Parts: sequence; structure tokens; C-alpha cells
Amino acid sequence: MTVPHTARVWNYWLGGTDNLPADRALGDEIAKAFPVIVDIARADRAVLGRVVRHLEGEAGVRQFLDVGSGLPTAGNTHELAPASRVVYVDIDPHVRDQARALLGEVPFVLADVRDTATIVEAAGRTLDLARPVAVILSGVLAHLPGAAEARAAAQRLMAATAPGSYLVVVDGADTNAELNDVMRIWNETAHPPYAMRSPAEIRAYFDGLELIEPGLVDVTRWRPDTEAERPLDNLVGVGRKRARDAA
Repeated sequence: MTVPHTARVWNYWLGGTDNLPADRALGDEIAKAFPVIVDIARADRAVLGRVVRHLEGEAGVRQFLDVGSGLPTAGNTHELAPASRVVYVDIDPHVRDQARALLGEVPFVLADVRDTATIVEAAGRTLDLARPVAVILSGVLAHLPGAAEARAAAQRLMAATAPGSYLVVVDGADTNAELNDVMRIWNETAHPPYAMRSPAEIRAYFDGLELIEPGLVDVTRWRPDTEAERPLDNLVGVGRKRARDAA
């Protein structure tokens, strides 16, 4: 409890209350060095809302698998997609316990993003995997040490889904030297570490999928409600699994 944790620091930046003094201390240290980090956290949450509303609304998706969901906060996936079935997945028992306390009976799976078999078996108790599912990987693939391993984890999950399913990825890009320096501070102190990826590495997560408009873009540029002042060096993409991609 004295070691800062990703989920709790993120919760602090989002204005939540499920965080501890160590989390707030690191959050304040990073925000002092790079104040825009709080904007990034909130922009990530905002773009996830826009994506989920689009998928349930225009795309007609009625099933969501939110892997690496983090601590509950405002705008949880089941709240953004009230007409859909939602399953949350996270590796952290603290996240699970808080989800059960705050979200009640919303299905939750305790598993690593790489443990496809456990995730698919447990999610299949709630979701019909013969029908399209939106798989959300927001800020989770960067916690895997290598880009190839992250790409493989995403592709295994998509291989278990039906044609017409979607992959949603939100992750930090290594295109800002100042942000890269801040993440080094993070990785020296917090758990688990976070690996910034190149845009090409993040784009590879969608190999074999059809990226829907506007493609892989900064989180401020994905169908924004208002024009942002500047990009935030976090990328988001939504890819659709075509019929010929079915496993």
C-alpha cells in the first residue's frame, strides 16, 4: 500500500477517491513536472466515452469486453452503453474488490490480458461470443514489456471474437521527449511500469483489422465534441474484424 499503483494514480488524476497518499504524492510529482498528464488522463477517459457511444449507437454493438478496466470512475463502460452486456477484466484484486463494492453485480474477471483462455471462458458466461463484441484495451497493452507481446495479446483476443467485432486501443505514443522523460520517473517509482510505443508499433495491433474513420489518431482528434488546443501524444484506434478475418 506504500507503493504507487497505476490504477490508483490514474484514479487520482481523474478526480476519484480510490487512491492512497503514495499515489497522490507520485501523481503530484509527475503533474508538477508535466502538468498536461492530467489532461491526458481525462482525454483518455473522454475518448473512451465517445468510442463506446459510437459503437453502441451507430455501429449497433451490444457486447463489450473491457480488459484492463482499472478502478471504477465516472463514465464506466456499462454506464456509457446501457443497452449492452459488459464484462470487465483486470489483473488487480484491489480493482476487482472496488468494482464489486461500487458496481454491484456487473461481471468481473480477474485475469492477465495475456491469459486469453481464462478471459474468453469467463466472458462467455455473460457474452455471446458468436456475435460481435467490442474488445477495449485502454492503457493496458503498454504494461506489457514488449510491443510484439502486446500485439500478440491483442490479436489472440480478437481471434476469439466473431466477425463484425471491434478492437479499441488507447495507448501512449513515444513522440514527445518531455513525456518520455516523465514516464521514466513513473517507471522508477510506480507499479506496473508503462512502455511508450511508437505509432507504428501501436498501428500493428490492428493488423488484419479495418481501422474505422478517422483511423489511428491522437485522443483529441477521434470524433471530438469540441476542438482541442493541442494534441496530447496518446493515440486511439478502433478496428473492425471483417468476415474473412474470422478465426
